[in-house]
Amino acid sequence: MNADNQKKPLKIYMIAGEASGDLHGANLMKALLADEPNIDFRFWGGDLMEKIAGKPVKHIKDLAFMGFVEVLMNIRTILSNIKVCKKDIEAYQPDAIVLIDYPGFNLRIAEWAKARNIKVYYYVSPQIWAWKQNRVHKIKRSVDHLFAILPFEKAFYEKFDYEVEYVGHPLLDAIEQYRETTFSASDFRQKWNLGDKPIIAVLPGSRKQEVGVKLPIMLDAVKDLEGYEILIAGAPSLDKSFYEPLLVGRNAKIIHGATYDILGCSEAAIVTSGTATLETALLNVPEVVCYKASPISYAIAKRLVKIEFISLVNLIMNREVVREFIQHECNATQIKEELAMLLVGGSKREKVLEDYELLRNSLGGGGASKKVAQSLLKTIR
Repeated sequence: MNADNQKKPLKIYMIAGEASGDLHGANLMKALLADEPNIDFRFWGGDLMEKIAGKPVKHIKDLAFMGFVEVLMNIRTILSNIKVCKKDIEAYQPDAIVLIDYPGFNLRIAEWAKARNIKVYYYVSPQIWAWKQNRVHKIKRSVDHLFAILPFEKAFYEKFDYEVEYVGHPLLDAIEQYRETTFSASDFRQKWNLGDKPIIAVLPGSRKQEVGVKLPIMLDAVKDLEGYEILIAGAPSLDKSFYEPLLVGRNAKIIHGATYDILGCSEAAIVTSGTATLETALLNVPEVVCYKASPISYAIAKRLVKIEFISLVNLIMNREVVREFIQHECNATQIKEELAMLLVGGSKREKVLEDYELLRNSLGGGGASKKVAQSLLKTIR
């Protein structure tokens, strides 16, 4: 870079719309700043990105909508957010835009930005291999560089004559960072007055719609389990007041901002489908995976989705490692039966833990955030 450019900060606009995107966005920000301290960020994201780069333009708690029906019900808000985003980008005039997952929103921004000659980078490929494969043509037109995080994605895009960069899964870095902290199970138990009972973790998701539907079912599955502490991992985008009506009469405790600590102490977990399924596996906690949408959303998804599994664990391994309970199967009775087989002494526990080791090996080495940061800075310059 010449002297003039060195004085002027590099301007990067980042958009994450969900909790997992906030995590990956925050780690990417750290990696970028490690290589290039003179960067100015403007972003849509959550608490983790906020700790690094200040207040977001929009917080993820105002952005996360799931399911076809839910998206339609909130379409005016979504379209308004897209309009706000475009205006904000125009005013900011970034050197590049980095989009993190969140495809319904981000692909629209990519197309618009590319038409204005703004460099567009996409980190965490949209799951177009699962459904809407025709979106690949929009990605080829609109995205200058795509960073893939799943081992099979590179081959998928090659079928469409589109070269992507496979960087490995960023959760490997997040888990490694966590393991390097001074976490102590005994300190965690003391902090939250937990005593010495074994813990079952409940991870109901990060969106209001999914938590409202799935948390009562998950808690019904563990209500008769004696001798266990039930801990709910509260989503950073949802206030404690949102959970309170769902916990009336329940023998469960909610803890915010400590998902990895909860998992680190847990014997087993009940987890909603999504990034959390892989986080739970990488932290070596046997899990039951749940998914339940509105009947209309599920009917549409069933017709469109082209994959056999919904959890990242099973998708990456291309076979059933963890049991998935979808829609009508997502009920307290079946979840409870599967959970019993995963607890200490259960018939499936050791096999699941062995498969987790194979899963970790299949994801290769870490360093995804660093690889993306170096590639991004090299091409921007």
